[in-house]
Amino acid sequence: MDEVVRTIDLTRHFGKMVALDNVNITIRRNEIFGLLGPNGSGKSTLIKILSTLLLPTSGDAYVLGYNVKTDYMEIRKRINIVAGDDRPGYGSIKVKENLWFFSQLYGYGVREGWKVVNSLIEEFGMQDYADRKLNRVSSGMFQKYNFVRGILNNPKLLFLDEPTVGLDVEISREIRNYVKSWIKRDPERTILLTTHYMIEAQELCDRVAIIYKGKIVKVDTVENLLKLVSGEHIFEIKTNFILNDCLEDIKKIQGVKGLYSDSDVSTGIAKLRIVMEEEGPIADILSLLKERNIKVLALSKEEPNLEDVFLYLVGSKLR
Repeated sequence: MDEVVRTIDLTRHFGKMVALDNVNITIRRNEIFGLLGPNGSGKSTLIKILSTLLLPTSGDAYVLGYNVKTDYMEIRKRINIVAGDDRPGYGSIKVKENLWFFSQLYGYGVREGWKVVNSLIEEFGMQDYADRKLNRVSSGMFQKYNFVRGILNNPKLLFLDEPTVGLDVEISREIRNYVKSWIKRDPERTILLTTHYMIEAQELCDRVAIIYKGKIVKVDTVENLLKLVSGEHIFEIKTNFILNDCLEDIKKIQGVKGLYSDSDVSTGIAKLRIVMEEEGPIADILSLLKERNIKVLALSKEEPNLEDVFLYLVGSKLR
């Protein structure tokens, strides 16, 4: 079976709010499938439905050939979830004891559970803190533990929901390497990844779905998505401040395809990232900023990334 996940007009309402709106996606066996969208776009709702934690309002979803509405017990045996903001386990017992506890929940025998846990501790280099209490480990150590906890039952489909959120660069790189290594070892394994980090999506994902306001906007390989903006010109401008009415005027300049801004309150610096059809409009933008007495602190031309693709497709920033 090459289709691990298939949704058909999947819709979910919360009262009058539409969290998912006729979502149709297919996830193939042994791929890392990325789901990109801002907070509130429907990513978590989709994961909850596919992992049988929430029923859809209408439409259908199949996971590993099973219907999420009727075959949830069969699905649960074959999946697992690792969420970056979740802290599963008991803080007062050791890391390895927590992993053994979860091995029992996943159906291993007592001795078999310890064998699997000890093997994974060695494989993922956790020997130095396996005997520490869970509430005495760092965020990076905890997320390594959490990833190992998520693969204890050797799931056929692993949901990774922001797995490196809040982690430093080195630990994040380790987690990404674990992810790549784990899926390569078994062609029956598949991963659904949500992330806000563009480098993570570009490095890991075979295909990416862009979701916005509950709708799937585009599904394609990272390479093909980047081609959408390969012919565009992307500039980043740092200024001392920026006002919303000025941003709206920049958007009206002919040739500007997309714009988003971020402001750092502590430094008083605003950053604009602008997608344009050609380089010409940059002169008009700089003139407009000068007219509004907005000081340009830095100007640079940038390589396109998935955030620019998102901006190009929906006209809004991803984060």
